[in-house]
Amino acid sequence: MTDGARPNADPGSESDPNPVPDALSTDAVATALHCPRRYEFAHAYDLEGDGDESSIDDRVDLLRTAICDALRRGEADRESLLEAARNRLGALWDDHDERFHSLAQRRHERRVLEATLEAYVEAVGTEHAAGIEALAADAAGGELIGPNLPLSSTISLPERDGDDGTADTGARPDSVAIDATVDYVYADGSSVVGVRFVPTLAPLGLLRYRSEWEGDIAGQFTDHFDPDADAFEPSFVAALFETATVLDGLRNRCARLGLEDRTCRYVQIPLADRSTTAVNWVRETVETSLETMDLTDRYIDHHTYGMTHEHRNRTVDDRLARVVADLVAGAFDPTDTGRWDEISSEACPDCDYTVCCQDYIAAEVRFDG
Repeated sequence: MTDGARPNADPGSESDPNPVPDALSTDAVATALHCPRRYEFAHAYDLEGDGDESSIDDRVDLLRTAICDALRRGEADRESLLEAARNRLGALWDDHDERFHSLAQRRHERRVLEATLEAYVEAVGTEHAAGIEALAADAAGGELIGPNLPLSSTISLPERDGDDGTADTGARPDSVAIDATVDYVYADGSSVVGVRFVPTLAPLGLLRYRSEWEGDIAGQFTDHFDPDADAFEPSFVAALFETATVLDGLRNRCARLGLEDRTCRYVQIPLADRSTTAVNWVRETVETSLETMDLTDRYIDHHTYGMTHEHRNRTVDDRLARVVADLVAGAFDPTDTGRWDEISSEACPDCDYTVCCQDYIAAEVRFDG
């Protein structure tokens, strides 16, 4: 889905200098957190290329598809689930046209993927398969297995600082949908859990090492938006925004499935983390393990819960609405954020749009003195 309302628009076009999006994705919001100008190029003007996925992303997609297709078969015991996933992976791998430097490397990479499948089934696969079956029995229809099941959360937009009630401001929508995906949904007791496969957990940063919102997570989140603070953690903040969107999207999905009384949780599972992979090159064997990450408690603010009895976080939700309001209003100038020094040092070095970015070029050619 295109996040801008004007596909293939020309940057700098005077006909609509601030295209209003019909909806945003969590990936688009994450892009804006790194640099709003990058968001403008990639999403508002739909200049994002199709070749950005790496070989790691492609292999994660193979595993994602193999696991989801195996779960869809309804196999709940370990051996049957693993065999179904391996067979599906084998068929997908035969059509996988990634270039390797040798047949030996290709065989090795397949062994790594098969070891990852085994680690998934061993760690959570059978439990999640049983949970999908239990949820299907309780739900009033609806898809539970993806990959890439769509979820959506509607964000009510606040007035931005500086809004003066002009006609342009009034033309902005009152709300915007934020879209996210999970790969499947299962029941865990009284909770409905959304699972998303990711390459690694590295982008989570501090979220990997703290178990609740109160304390370090809350502090780092607040500091990211403070121009006087040293923290600049766009991926960490994006993960909290994604968690907020997924949980609200799951609540909406539960309402459609007749499961309004269930609480919702969000789990990420990395499928390309090699830190736990052990390779025996003599025997040509690979062993690995998986670390699952439940982001729910890291997002939930117990103060908000105490007041509303909802698993939400007012601080994160309010800030997400403000960020989205800025994007809808066309506030793409990174030098207005008060964090240009951090953006230029952290985001610019690996940005594909520096060749046409006026902010980057101006900083590179400025004269001292």
